[in-house]
Amino acid sequence: MLIVVDPHSGVPVYRQLMDQVKFHIASGLLKPGDELPSTRALSSELGVNPMTISKAYSYLEKENVVERRPGRPLVVKALDSGLVRSRRLDRLRESLAATVTMARQLGIDDKTALEIFRQMLADTSDGLRPRRDEEETHP
Repeated sequence: MLIVVDPHSGVPVYRQLMDQVKFHIASGLLKPGDELPSTRALSSELGVNPMTISKAYSYLEKENVVERRPGRPLVVKALDSGLVRSRRLDRLRESLAATVTMARQLGIDDKTALEIFRQMLADTSDGLRPRRDEEETHP
């Protein structure tokens, strides 16, 4: 499991950890029953205080994302397929929120923004690059 934290991002480290674990679950990288690294191991790997990891794990447990087993590692909790889909859609909404804000700030109308999104979804080669016919030419 790849976890990367940025102490300078403005987002608390425990929150970054929670968000990344949730994303790994939503994307299928972590599956029900998979064990999470121990608090001590992950704090050592990331170079953060073990209490930060413990806080993130506690919140994940309260949100029914993981299950604590006394004396054993935390595991990803099994969810019904409807809840898995709901969480995946939540992750997508969170990711798109900044894009929506940017489109509004740039004055891009909904129709154009949706068309760009549709084209990027349809582009099987690389959804991150605009197609040649869409690239702007700069003088």
